[in-house]
Amino acid sequence: MTAQLLHISGLILGGLGLFLLAVGMMTDGLRLAAGASLRHILATWTNSTWRGLSAGILMTAIVQSSSAVIVATIGFVNAGLLSMRQTLGIIYGANIGTSMTGWLVAVVGFKFNIQAVALPMIGIGMLIRLFRKSEGRLSSLALALVGFGLFFVGIDTLKSAFEGIVSGFDVSSIEVEGLTAMAVFFLVGVVMTLLTQSSSAAIALTITAAASGMLTLYAATAMVIGAIVGTSSTSLLTTIGATANAKRVAWAQVILNTTTACVAFIILPLLVFLLKKLSLHFNLDLSVGIQLALFHTTFNIIGVLCFLPFNNKLAGFLENRFKSLEAHPTQSKYLDSAIALSPTLAIDALILELKDNVDRIRTLPQVEFTETSQSLTVMAEELRIITDLSKQISEFIVVVEQHALSENTSKQLVLLLRIDEYLLTCAQAINTIYHQYQRLDDTELGNFKLAINLYKDSVLLNTDLLSDFDLDQLQIQVKAEHDEAKSKLLNLGSRGQISFNTMTAVLDIMREQLYMIQQWLKAIHLLNHVDSHNQQAKLLDHSDNGDNT
Repeated sequence: MTAQLLHISGLILGGLGLFLLAVGMMTDGLRLAAGASLRHILATWTNSTWRGLSAGILMTAIVQSSSAVIVATIGFVNAGLLSMRQTLGIIYGANIGTSMTGWLVAVVGFKFNIQAVALPMIGIGMLIRLFRKSEGRLSSLALALVGFGLFFVGIDTLKSAFEGIVSGFDVSSIEVEGLTAMAVFFLVGVVMTLLTQSSSAAIALTITAAASGMLTLYAATAMVIGAIVGTSSTSLLTTIGATANAKRVAWAQVILNTTTACVAFIILPLLVFLLKKLSLHFNLDLSVGIQLALFHTTFNIIGVLCFLPFNNKLAGFLENRFKSLEAHPTQSKYLDSAIALSPTLAIDALILELKDNVDRIRTLPQVEFTETSQSLTVMAEELRIITDLSKQISEFIVVVEQHALSENTSKQLVLLLRIDEYLLTCAQAINTIYHQYQRLDDTELGNFKLAINLYKDSVLLNTDLLSDFDLDQLQIQVKAEHDEAKSKLLNLGSRGQISFNTMTAVLDIMREQLYMIQQWLKAIHLLNHVDSHNQQAKLLDHSDNGDNT
């Protein structure tokens, strides 16, 4: 008996492991193969709630993961490309689309010879991956193919394990009646989702167990409802340290899932009754697996229909939440831990965050040499904020690098890290200049004060530099301006019009200015380059996608 129990436990753990691995491979492969399609759909198909709902269903069905769709949505909301109203439509669609995994298990998982179909899928996929070294669309589809093969092997393994339990133990002797029993199975569904971090895995386990005769229909439906609530808990975990928009999206999913689950639990007897009547009326012999998949889809649709009339009110409610987080100066606007899993979206967010830091550096208290600037306290606080955000940017880049799947992405991340370093150096140089000036007696300088406002007049406040420019030519121009001002200063010193101490102090300030300007120009030039390259890549992906369609 002990050996049989260990064998069955091993089969369940192995089947679950294969299933989770397969879902991950399918999601990654299909998401990468889709390329810019997901971003294009989000950008152009979501200008109404109904279109957003359709896009959410389609994208979730394509990548087999509502989480991947939600992550992409968070990226677009953070960038200001999607409103909360549009986002809700996508979340509604993703909720319905996630039921596709249940249909895959119920309709396909038990209908064909695993050895004859699934294993060749794994073999063909790995052969393509072996001979196709580069990470292209074909290689990504091959990864998804391997995932599909492992998906069905995992389902077959779980089916064997549950059938072993049914044949080895008298499962029918276990009493499962009343609200208490339903509540227990509901909690089992919640716990299964929390342990696997995947509602798809929990629902696949439930359908497989029910199809093997281990669970009654009522018990299985309660577990499916529990899995939906469980995935809300997973969403909340992802909001730790997240942006305000990410928290709003996660809470939208939590509100939708928990409300839908409550409604489904209340009308559960009615839904099961209607399913049975439907099958009898059309003379259909629906398996338990198909009934569960149909139940899952039905109550998700009912939940969405309940929320649609209140869509604008829910959007307004969420937009008024987490305002304090948004207003906090050290809170990044665009960087989110969930987006780090998608390098393409992460690069978009990093570019926006770096541009935001560029604006912060522009507004630092600056030495005018002709008037008193802001207090040292203001400078210290602003520099602390910029330094904190710079640290967040560099740490985020390191995290994204771990998920980078192409050499091109890695190169872009290296450039973004260099830009962040240049900008931080600029901020620190401005701080140094500011403090040097506080110790300077500028009464001797007279009209020469105007000549040393290099960074103010020619570079730092020049917003035209956000467009492309010739780095070498501008650096030569700035160096010439610096040399000219330096020559004037040395002439003043040699004629005794200013003291030696004042001359050397101003020379130190000008040297720091020149260094700061050079770092600034490098940062802006590289930022323009990465941004332009990123936009061109999007256009190319979109063009390729159009050609393929």
